[in-house]
Amino acid sequence: MKVEGLGIQEQRILYSRGWQERLFNLFRSWEVVLTIIFFVVMAVGASLSPFFLDWGNLLETTFNFTEKAIIALPMMFIILCGDIDVSVGSIVALASLAMGAAAQAQMPTPVLVVVGLMVGLAAGMLNGFLITRFGIPAIAVTIGTQSLFRGISQAVLGDQAYTQYPADFAYLGQGYFPGTHVPFQLVLFLVLATGTGILLHRTTFGRKVYAIGRNPVASRFSGVPVDTIRFLIFSWAGLFSGLAAILLTSRIGSTRPNIAMGFELDAITSVVLGGVAITGGFGGIYGVVLANFLLGYLKFAMGLINIPGRVMNFVTGALLILSVIIGETFKRLRKGR
Repeated sequence: MKVEGLGIQEQRILYSRGWQERLFNLFRSWEVVLTIIFFVVMAVGASLSPFFLDWGNLLETTFNFTEKAIIALPMMFIILCGDIDVSVGSIVALASLAMGAAAQAQMPTPVLVVVGLMVGLAAGMLNGFLITRFGIPAIAVTIGTQSLFRGISQAVLGDQAYTQYPADFAYLGQGYFPGTHVPFQLVLFLVLATGTGILLHRTTFGRKVYAIGRNPVASRFSGVPVDTIRFLIFSWAGLFSGLAAILLTSRIGSTRPNIAMGFELDAITSVVLGGVAITGGFGGIYGVVLANFLLGYLKFAMGLINIPGRVMNFVTGALLILSVIIGETFKRLRKGR
């Protein structure tokens, strides 16, 4: 590219700056960086074990993270609004407890599904009500309900477990899409993620969520029903936690007090690692979906080489901190440009 009136040296500088600008525009998108990291993880996993890139193994591995990925979908909306919910794992335990009690009463699978969804929804509505009605910060409310819901499960079960479930209940968490070797859970997650992406990026509701995260006060004065939207999102998180409870309970075939322990950390990590700013207002569905697969396959690779679970937890925590730092750095770079 030549520019009239400039010397050769000046044209070289201009050309160099043009490439710098293109590179910046490419890599300022966290989704692009995350995609590169994903392929690096896949390449490293393949080099560590010959069993890693087997399609059957990759599909089977999704059983281990699909429930968390489903919870991450509404968690994305919560964090986009500038809030957080650390009670989702305990909601899973409470919903699983209710389903276990219903199963002991010889209730059929459809009833168990309704019980799990309704208990999860009720727990999420309680969170949303306390947060929006009394103006209590979400972190304070959900820390309290986290202990409350988990405490109910521990008080009822003690060191016991519910293990008697209908035979057809197992399909929800262990079955495959008809005629394929694709897990039913994975198909369900992809359908829900597609719907969530449309809701976030193609509707007025999604635009209002972004507005709340960027400036809740301005949004309120602009006529956005901030409290109503926050209540709906926390209720939605409870509903999807109930759905995760159905899938997880079906997959492992039992209900124990420590079920879904740590799910909240994994869900938050996948959302923040996916490029959603922890302070709210920025992020999208593609990064969150990709982050769930990245974390799932990263743990799968570490499991193949017998890395202990506590080390995996360390890696998850480190990724959460790193993603927050990188997210803030990208935000400052955008502002600087």
